[in-house]
Amino acid sequence: MVRFKNRWLLIEFIPATSTPGHNHTRATTTRSPPDAISGKDVFNALKQSILLHFGDVGWGEVGASLAVKYFSPMTNLCIVRVARGTATSTTWAALTLLDRVGGGSSGSAEGHRVVPHVIHVSGTLKHAQTAAIEWNRRAIARAKAGMDVSCAVPQRGNNVAYFETSMLEIEELQD
Repeated sequence: MVRFKNRWLLIEFIPATSTPGHNHTRATTTRSPPDAISGKDVFNALKQSILLHFGDVGWGEVGASLAVKYFSPMTNLCIVRVARGTATSTTWAALTLLDRVGGGSSGSAEGHRVVPHVIHVSGTLKHAQTAAIEWNRRAIARAKAGMDVSCAVPQRGNNVAYFETSMLEIEELQD
């Protein structure tokens, strides 16, 4: 039996806003409601971005192996599985070109504006989990220090609880 070798991308979706009267977009730390984006929305937006920018050939290369393994609406962290080789490069490029998630395709006016940030690429789910947990630990430290937290935590009383819940969810993932 042949084992399929994958790459695991750890991605943070940073919500973005457009400044009125300007054509540029800037990332913000104010987040949309936790239920605004789902793993299915991320998959569909990524699929549309690949189809838009790379066509059927790009989707044929990536489609069979692409899967959103984990998405946390609390932290906007996402773990995506994709085949090794050019499929990884195509997926990363499509992520870079992605500007909206949820409610429509990459080029439409619907959905939530985001700036995808690939935090880590690994060969195993375990290493992607470790990177996500380490990222959460650093975010907890920033939250405890009262610094501006660059993740998708709604502005509520206890941000640390969101990160701890997210860490538990990440640890429960199975390959």
